[in-house]
Amino acid sequence: MKLKVYGVTVSYYTGKLEAYLRYKGIDYDMEPPYSRASMIREKVGAIQIPIVERDDGRWMSDSTPIILQLEKEFTAPSILPEDPVVRFIAYLIEDYADEWLWRAAMHYRWSYEHDRALLSRILVDEVTQHVRSPRWLKLRMIAKRQRTGFVINDGVTASTRDHVEAGYLNALENMTQLLRHRPFLLGTGPSIADIGMMGPMLRHFGQDPTPAEIMRNKAPYAFDWLSRVWNARETVSIPAFVNKIPEEMSPFLKEIAETHLAQLAHNAIAYRDKEAHFEMTVQGCHYRNLPVSRYRVHCLEVLRERYAELDDSKKHAVKELLPYPEAKVVWENVPAAESGYDIEKMAPYNKAINVYGDGVPGP
Repeated sequence: MKLKVYGVTVSYYTGKLEAYLRYKGIDYDMEPPYSRASMIREKVGAIQIPIVERDDGRWMSDSTPIILQLEKEFTAPSILPEDPVVRFIAYLIEDYADEWLWRAAMHYRWSYEHDRALLSRILVDEVTQHVRSPRWLKLRMIAKRQRTGFVINDGVTASTRDHVEAGYLNALENMTQLLRHRPFLLGTGPSIADIGMMGPMLRHFGQDPTPAEIMRNKAPYAFDWLSRVWNARETVSIPAFVNKIPEEMSPFLKEIAETHLAQLAHNAIAYRDKEAHFEMTVQGCHYRNLPVSRYRVHCLEVLRERYAELDDSKKHAVKELLPYPEAKVVWENVPAAESGYDIEKMAPYNKAINVYGDGVPGP
């Protein structure tokens, strides 16, 4: 089987998927997505890269469901820990990487002048060749669109900037504490947690000039881990995962609860109330005018489903690992999370929705 991956070489989620495909030895070609936008939108519903075209004619979207579908077909080496509690925590880390660290990753890329100039040039040359406009104009339009849409309109202001950047530094420190003890976050091979963290860490924090310099200087364990995951197929023989969550993960889980799970709860309340935007206070920092995301309501639904699948003893173990008030959103159905998305459980073969711009439910 050979996949056609519609993606971008500096893309958060494309890098995440590529890390998985490389580890599993799944052959793929990369294709630019936007020159075929109409066709792709017809096939998968929304252009949110990466998008995968299979050689049997089927199309897949959304990096996590794509990976989990392929995991059913390419079972070895597995990225899913056998222990149910460890596996649940691995899924939680992956969700945090996808949906919380996104804000910091976009901030570093588009708020810092040098990073913004470099990435604008890369994106213009890679994804706008079909657009008939002067290159200087495309550079300006890309920079303005990305900074406005994914930084300013996602709550990064003078009053929140320090907290956004602290989120990145905390992630580096929490990863370092794990990587001091083992080559990967949860064992001797990549798990879904490692693959998830490759989203922000590879193509944004690990490559963009400003955060990459921070990683090299402050977190060389994490910088080394990047290449280890990228080359894992060549270096990992028989992967083994921990059979219980190590004590040194406690600060990491506290960070995830106080940030990612808090955001999921506030977003779900706003979605329930049919709001387009919401406010939240996270670790003492107040964010205003955040866009409501229907997709993130779905993320909360999935976390709750994964928790519900555990037996009582495993549920108790998860609660002991997450003794934080924000974590209750996982096992208490408050607020109710009813996204109405992928009810048929067809992902990754369903029609995708936009993470942003599809937040307010219909009447």
